Amino acid sequence: MAVTFAVLALAPATNQALQANRLTAMVDVASSVSELTHHLQRERASATALVSTQGDTDAFRESSNATDKSVAKFRSQRGSLSSVPGNAQRALDRIDQFIDELPSLRAQVRSGGSTVTALTFGYRIVIADLIDYRDGIAQADGVDSDVADRIRAAAALSRASEHIGQQQVAVMRAQATGGFTQASKRTFDATRLGYTEATSVLFDLGPQQWRTWLERTLSGTKALEARRLEDEVGRTAPDQELTVKSEEWQKASADRLTLLRSVEKRIDDSVLGTVTETRTTLAWLAGGEVTLVLLTLIGAVVVAVRLGRVMIRRLRDLRNAAHEVAHTGLPRVMTDLSQPGALSGATPEQVAERSGNPVKTTGLDEIGEVGEAFNAVHHEAVRLAAQQAHIHEQFAETLVGVARRGAQLTTVMVSELDAVQRDEADPERMKILFALDHLAIRMERNTNNLLVLGGYGHGRVRSADISCSTVIVAAAQQIERFDRVSLGVIESGIGIAARVVHDVAHILAELLDNATRFSPPDKQVGVAVWRLWDRAVVQIVDEGVGITAERRATLNKGLLEPKSGIGDVRSMGLHVVARLAARHGIVVELRDSSGPGTIAEVTLPANVLAPAPKETTPPAQGAPGERPGVRYEAPRPITAPGQLGRRQTVGAGDYSPAGAGAAPGGGSQGSNGSTDSRGPGSSRGDARGNPQGDERERANKPSQHPVHAEPVSRIAGVSSSGLPLRQRNTPQQWPKLGKRDGADQRSGGAPKPARRRDSRQVSDVLAAYAQGINRSTSHRGRSATDDDTQRSKK
Repeated sequence: MAVTFAVLALAPATNQALQANRLTAMVDVASSVSELTHHLQRERASATALVSTQGDTDAFRESSNATDKSVAKFRSQRGSLSSVPGNAQRALDRIDQFIDELPSLRAQVRSGGSTVTALTFGYRIVIADLIDYRDGIAQADGVDSDVADRIRAAAALSRASEHIGQQQVAVMRAQATGGFTQASKRTFDATRLGYTEATSVLFDLGPQQWRTWLERTLSGTKALEARRLEDEVGRTAPDQELTVKSEEWQKASADRLTLLRSVEKRIDDSVLGTVTETRTTLAWLAGGEVTLVLLTLIGAVVVAVRLGRVMIRRLRDLRNAAHEVAHTGLPRVMTDLSQPGALSGATPEQVAERSGNPVKTTGLDEIGEVGEAFNAVHHEAVRLAAQQAHIHEQFAETLVGVARRGAQLTTVMVSELDAVQRDEADPERMKILFALDHLAIRMERNTNNLLVLGGYGHGRVRSADISCSTVIVAAAQQIERFDRVSLGVIESGIGIAARVVHDVAHILAELLDNATRFSPPDKQVGVAVWRLWDRAVVQIVDEGVGITAERRATLNKGLLEPKSGIGDVRSMGLHVVARLAARHGIVVELRDSSGPGTIAEVTLPANVLAPAPKETTPPAQGAPGERPGVRYEAPRPITAPGQLGRRQTVGAGDYSPAGAGAAPGGGSQGSNGSTDSRGPGSSRGDARGNPQGDERERANKPSQHPVHAEPVSRIAGVSSSGLPLRQRNTPQQWPKLGKRDGADQRSGGAPKPARRRDSRQVSDVLAAYAQGINRSTSHRGRSATDDDTQRSKK
């Protein structure tokens, strides 16, 4: 737009300069036209003298040659004209036509075939056209009025010279015919009058200097002689013989025309100089304007480029800072603040101040204001994120506090249950106590879930590695429907490191609970374990309704990238699994099964695995060539709950699940797959070191009964009242919590002597144990339809 307006501003000056240049060219051509006019006048006089027998051929040829030179000069300058006014252009066209016909006219003169009248008329027409061209250029566009007047004054002098030339020819005709006729006399008088009028126009339009030039030139002897002869001829009456001789008249009139030509040439040079000076002035003016405009444009461009570079650099810095904050800085701050303990006691305002200002481009202009506004937005975003993290930390601390109080209450309840169970002999009450005991295990798992959500873990530390099969059994005994879990192919030699036993058992418990809840109640949930290079893979297969591909992708993403927040309570189980797996590099993935249901695959890395104790490693089962975890040969149902992390341990020699692999005839299948020949009431040893426990159990061995076929690997002995005792913690087992050591240890007194019970009483107690557990798993009265609900609720 600047260039457009500059062009529009320069157009008038440029147009004036171009018009001045065209006028200069036309004036230059006018000078050659004036010269051509003078030579045509001389040639006409020579032709008239030759035709009227007053001259010779040499004079005519000499004048013709001079005319030809003037024609060549005129045509060479004529080609430089680009634009000519209408009248001048028509005059030029007629001049070109006459120049083309001039050779034939000269031929007639030489042959004498033309009359003086026709001859003089032809030359008179072309000379008039030449004068009209000079007068027409004054009408060109853009010509100043003063310059136009000068051009008209110069044309008036040419017209005055033409009147003298016509006067010369009129007198020569009269001399040839013996005197004036009435017509020729009027022609002579008209030339005198025309000369006077033309010079008057010259004096009126031209400057005073031109009049001085003309008067001084015509005041000489030759001019005075011509005026004298003119007066003498003018006094001659018609039909009267002229007294002026022909040679004398021709010479005087020729001298007069030469004098007029000298003045005319000076005037043409003056006009050309004026026009050239005007053209130069206009050209310099236009050039100055162009230069000024160009310099202004260049200056504007330079200033714009410098300002643009600064603005672009600042905008680029602002853009880069915005991108860095949006894609790197702010997400990193959010990630850091989402970690537990990220605030380190600082307030949200202090965290926002520490984050700094991402945009350094600030100032008083609009870009600086945008940068300051962006810094304010970043500061507020970080402050809100820190405030949110502070709220999450407070909520997590509240959650952990509630979980710890719940754990304490669970510990107290378990201690009281221990005390009551030791002295209880009524089978119906034992049934209720055992149900409550199983509920306490599940309550403790939910309490541990809250601890994990709050950023904490188990408070216990193990000292010995555990076989993977034992951990799976322990995990199964922490769920409500443990009896539907079947151990499939478990490769030998796979153990779990002591430091991660509780977390792995917790992960498997959540996945098993999920599988049993959302699969048909009459279907088993299979578990298989095998090695894969330096890792181990645990597969949990159910036959439920399955999960849609979109939902499974969402759940797998959550398992791979656990949320830093507390999470949705409805999916607390998978949230806890994701957090525990992320702690140890464990990969948990939900996969689609070839049949109905879903496969939960847990990949245990090398740092989680450990050599399994040989006495607790179950043998792998399954037909050769079968894929582990897909088909389960001779599944081993788990029929009694364990107490991993609460009362029982998962070390070598203890935590044999009650009912895990129960053999016919009342024997229990050990963890190594062999059948224990001891019946109910037998144990691996008295937890209190009572060597008489085995003898009492063998003496009181009850008869087999389908309801009483409860494995006794969980029975460690009998209490002082004669009731069976579960296995207790040993120095190599889980640490004792609260009052878990029993009433005897609380009181600090010596153990009471054991009261002998007959085999029937012991059998009734074991039956109550089994029925109490079954009651705890079915007291809610769920139907099969409730179990087929969508699995994604957890």
